[in-house]
Amino acid sequence: MYPPPRDPVGPGQESVWSYPRPPSAEVTGRRLELTLGGRVIARTDRAVRVCETSHPPVFYVPRDDVEASVLERGAGSSWCEFKGMATYWDAVVDGVRHPSIAWSYEQPTPGYEQLRGALAFYPSRLDGATVDGEPVRAQAGDFYGGWITDEVVGPFKGEPGTRGW
Repeated sequence: MYPPPRDPVGPGQESVWSYPRPPSAEVTGRRLELTLGGRVIARTDRAVRVCETSHPPVFYVPRDDVEASVLERGAGSSWCEFKGMATYWDAVVDGVRHPSIAWSYEQPTPGYEQLRGALAFYPSRLDGATVDGEPVRAQAGDFYGGWITDEVVGPFKGEPGTRGW
């Protein structure tokens, strides 16, 4: 059913159904920490938070805030109608390859220049990710890479029955 019934919004929460389309992209001072292979691979307080209708936020971490030694260019690419061509990245930690763990827009379309070279990580492919210390839950479906915290409510695209949204 589209549009779906909305989850109730409580104090300090926001509905993903109030997010814009095309998506917004704003620098945030939220503290992010990402772990993989038992170690921290990224920390930042200057990520870009991208919000799009029906999706949990996606955080893009500046490349300078990611441990450079773990990143290797991955296979494939994809196209976003708003942001342009996405490049995929693998992480190699202690000799273990984690394929397509993140994506970036090396040449983003006009309006999304602040994403240039920043990396968006799939939380489902990490050992853990936090926003201001709160553990992140991955968006269902493992395609969009949204970061679910207690401050956002859905329902979220990617869950069963949402393919036509």
